[in-house]
This record gives sequence, C-alpha cells and structure tokens, in this order.
Amino acid sequence: MSTCATASRDLDEPLAGTAATARTWLLVEQSGPWGAKALTSSHLDPEVGRALEKAAEGTGVRVALIRRPGRHADCYAPTRHQVYVAHTTPGRTWLRSEVTDDPRRLLDLDFPALGAGDHGGFGTPHTGAPLALVCTNGKRDRCCALLGRPLAAELAAAGEEGAWEITHLGGHRFSPTLLVLPYGYAYGRTGTHAVKEILAAARAGRVITEGCRGNSAWERPGQAAELAVRTSTGEETAEALTVVDTEGAAPRWEVTVAHSDGRRWRVTVAQGASRPPRPESCGAALGTPARMDVVAVRQVSESVAQGAPTHRRP
Repeated sequence: MSTCATASRDLDEPLAGTAATARTWLLVEQSGPWGAKALTSSHLDPEVGRALEKAAEGTGVRVALIRRPGRHADCYAPTRHQVYVAHTTPGRTWLRSEVTDDPRRLLDLDFPALGAGDHGGFGTPHTGAPLALVCTNGKRDRCCALLGRPLAAELAAAGEEGAWEITHLGGHRFSPTLLVLPYGYAYGRTGTHAVKEILAAARAGRVITEGCRGNSAWERPGQAAELAVRTSTGEETAEALTVVDTEGAAPRWEVTVAHSDGRRWRVTVAQGASRPPRPESCGAALGTPARMDVVAVRQVSESVAQGAPTHRRP
C-alpha cells in the first residue's frame, strides 16, 4: 500500500525549508498512548495540556510530549515526568532539564521569556548526549508509526541515551522525521546509520546538512537560505550562521545570513509548488505542497574575526 512518505520519496521532494518553526521547545515526558492531539488526548491531564497550548501561543515556544522508545502500555500508573526546555537560536542555544511529579507546575513558567531565550533558572543545564527526538505518533499519520517507531527503537538498542519518541514534528511525508537538540536542526527520511552520524556531529558542535530540513529557529525561507549557505561554503559549525533579516513575502524573499566571523550572504528564496500532486499525509487528498527553492546565494561582505571557530569540509 502506498503511503505519503513513499510518494514524497519517490518524487524526490526537497527537504530544505520544511522544519517545524519554534525558537524554544518544551518537552514533557508522558508514557502511554497518544492521540492525534496528544496534549489533550493522552494520559496527561487534558486541562493541563490545553493550558500549556494556550500559554505557548504566539510566544515562539512549541510544546510536545515525549516518551522512551518501546512498548507503551495503556495504564494510568503515576509516573515522574522528565521535562526538557531548549532554546535553538544560534549563538544563544541552551538545553535544560528537570524532573517533576506534577506537570501543572509548568504553567508557572514565563512562556514569552522562554521564547525570547530566557530560561529563568528552570531546571539545570543538560550535560548528557544530544537529544534525538523521533516522531512516532501514528494517530497523526501512520507513516510516523511505521517508520518512526522502528528508528527510535534501533537508536535506543544501539545505546543512544538521548533517543526519545515525540508526538509531532510536522511533515509526515518526510518520515521518519527527527529533531536534534540543543541545536534545533530537523531531519527527514533518516535511517539509523545517518542518525548516528548526525548525533556524532552534534556532540562535536557540528551540523550535517544531508537530509536536513532546517533549523527550527527560523521561518521556512530562512531555513532554506541558511542550509544553502552551509552547502555553498562547507560550513559545519552549528552556531556559526544566523538569519539576520528576511525581506519580501511569498512567493519571493531576500534573506540575509550572517556568519559569526563577519561574512554575510544575500539569499534569494522562491516559493514553488511541488508537482505532480501528492498526498501531504496518508489518506489526504492530493495536493501541491509549497517548497522553498533557493534561486541565488551571493556573498555581500566579509570582515573575518580573528580566531572564529569554524569547521569546514575540505
């Protein structure tokens, strides 16, 4: 049976510029089954889930549930909840964690401040492995379960301590999809070997662009522009590039990408339609989802700072 992921892969739909947008991620561990709208259809108190959704609206914070890979018994046994908060704007990234017995306490967080990059002393700095968050919510799309759950299980079996399942990363047709924290880069059509390389790079403060959908800190044109600069320059340092300006509106933007060493690029990004028509999710009508096409990459200035740390491919 054909799936949305099969159709997207067969049509070689571009991945760049398709990541979910969030400057800050709030991740709450919740075991057991998840519904399509997991924050209000899981074993998390739905009132708490609704309140978290409302608190996050318009703040740049995205809330999602996570759980460890494996079997997810349908039981209501009380459990402690691992919580992560990560800010993904390059140059200001952080990842902090806390364990709580009562997720209702998270409603006391200052969501606008979190979205702006101020953690307010929440938890403690995460010093372990990068988080590898694999979308596995089959209630949203069966591809996430069919392709995501085996990947998450393989990562856990291989000893990747940062492996978690997550409720929703968008782009079902790019399954299996992955988000890596603290840097906030999302990936699609990922296999176990590729994820291991992605995580090894993240441990070293680097980014692998192959299979990358973009950095969640940016809107879609900025995601595509930043990846285009990385591809054209070979720049791999995770926090080297920042989207500092985006001019225009659909279907065409001029995006300015700045390097920490002073260089800048102007990147022209055009919105196109993916053809021929394909389903954006399993069971959906055929459509022509928007795609971000990079038209031009032009370096516009250079003021190289001495000693700026970079990792470039030979």
